[in-house]
Amino acid sequence: MFRYTQSQLKWIEVILVERIHNDIWLDNTVEDYILIKIKNRALSINIKSNYSFLTATHSDLPFSNWLIDEGWNGVLDEFVPAPGYSELENPLINKKDSGYEISYDILGLLFWALSRLEEVNCGDLDKYDRFPASSSHALKHGYLERPIVDEWLSILSQVMQRVWPDIQLKQHQFCMKVSHDVDIPSRYLFQNWHGILRRMMADIIKRGDLIGALRAPRIYLKSHKELPKNDPMNTFEWIMDQSDKYNLTSAFYFICGKTDQLFDADYDINHPVIRTLIRRIYKRKHEIGLHPSYNTYNSPDAIVAEANRLRDICAQVGVVQEKWGGRMHFLRWSQPITLYGWEAAGMEYDSTLSYADHAGFRCGTCFEYPAFDPVAGMQLNLRIRPLIAMEVTIRDYMDLGLSKEAFDKFEQLKSACKSVNGVFTLLWHNNQLITKKSRDLYSSLLE
Repeated sequence: MFRYTQSQLKWIEVILVERIHNDIWLDNTVEDYILIKIKNRALSINIKSNYSFLTATHSDLPFSNWLIDEGWNGVLDEFVPAPGYSELENPLINKKDSGYEISYDILGLLFWALSRLEEVNCGDLDKYDRFPASSSHALKHGYLERPIVDEWLSILSQVMQRVWPDIQLKQHQFCMKVSHDVDIPSRYLFQNWHGILRRMMADIIKRGDLIGALRAPRIYLKSHKELPKNDPMNTFEWIMDQSDKYNLTSAFYFICGKTDQLFDADYDINHPVIRTLIRRIYKRKHEIGLHPSYNTYNSPDAIVAEANRLRDICAQVGVVQEKWGGRMHFLRWSQPITLYGWEAAGMEYDSTLSYADHAGFRCGTCFEYPAFDPVAGMQLNLRIRPLIAMEVTIRDYMDLGLSKEAFDKFEQLKSACKSVNGVFTLLWHNNQLITKKSRDLYSSLLE
C-alpha cells in the first residue's frame, strides 16, 4: 500500500500555507485520509486519499467531471475536471461531527500536477525531445486550458470557511508577468557574410523587403557598440516602453552558450553590443535572465556553467539583481534532470513549463510554487513559475495566426488566471514584434 511520505506531505503543506493560510498543517495518522487542520483549532477537513496520484506516470489516470454540489461555487464553470476518478461519490463533500469530509483527493491532484510526475521517464516525445501537450492527460481529457489545481483549492478554501468561519484566508490579486527569450537580437549583426547574404535574399524573396535587405551591410559594418535603431529585431526599447506604460517589468532571457550549431543563438553574450543592451535593460529597471542553450536541458553542469557566465558578465557591466531566473530554449525539459541544473546553478525560478504545441496550464496552476523532485522525493529551493502562453504556440502550433481568434485565445487564458486571482505569464520574443499587427496584438494583451 502506498502512503504519502513526510517529504511529500511537507511540500503540499508548504503550498497550502503559501496559498491559503499560515496555520495549516497536515495529519496523516488516519489510514487512507489526510486531515487538514488549523493550529490550536478544533475540527478538521478529512481528505480521502487516492494513491494512484503517487504512481500515475504517462497519463494513465482515469477521468471524470464533478458537477459541483449545491452550496459550493466553481470559479469557472458549474463543473470541475476531476482526474484520478472514473466516477465520484455523490455528494462529494459531507459535513461530519469532526468537520467536513471530501471524497476527492485534492492534495493528491496537487502533488501529481505540480510535481509533473506524469512526465517522469515519458517516452512519447516530439522531434525536439519534448513531452508534448498531445501526450498529456490534460489535453486528452480537455482541461489543459483550465487551472484545475487552483479551481480545486478554491473549493477547499470554501470548505475551510465553513469549518472555521472566523479565520482569514489569504487574498491574492491577479497580475501579469511578461518575458522575452532573446534568440535573435539582431537581423544581421552577428552573421558572417554568407549568413548576411542568405538573410538578405530571404528579405527580398519571402518578405518583399528590398529596403531592409539593402540596409543589411550598413548595419553590419556600423554596429560595434550598440544595436542600430533601424535593425528590425531591435524591439527592446519598444517592449520596455509598453511594460512601463502598464507598470510591468519585462524579463529578457539571454543565451550564454552554444551546444547546437543549428538551434542556438548566433550572438555571444560577451559581445560589446549585447553588454550594452544588458546595461540598458538594467538601467530601465527591467530584468535580465538566463535562456540556457539548446542541449543543456539534460546536462545540469552546462546550465550551471551558463548561469555563472551570465552572472559574471552582468557583474562586469554593473547589473545587480536580487533574483535570477529564466527559461529553457525551445521549452526543452526533462523531468527531473532539468530541475537539477537550475537548482545547482542557484537560480531562484524557472519559467519553462508550458507546452510548445498548446497553450494552457501544464502544471494545473497559474501560481508560482516551490519545485519538487518526484524521483528523489524532496522539495528544492528553486521555484516554478508556470508559463501560460507563448506567442509562437498560439500563432503557429495552434494555427491561429495573429487573428481575432488568437486574441480571444490569449484573453480566454488570461481570464482563467483572473478567475482564480492568479498570474498570467506571457512569453513574446523580441524578434516576433516586428510588424504592426503583432505589436497591436501584444499591446492589447497588456491592457
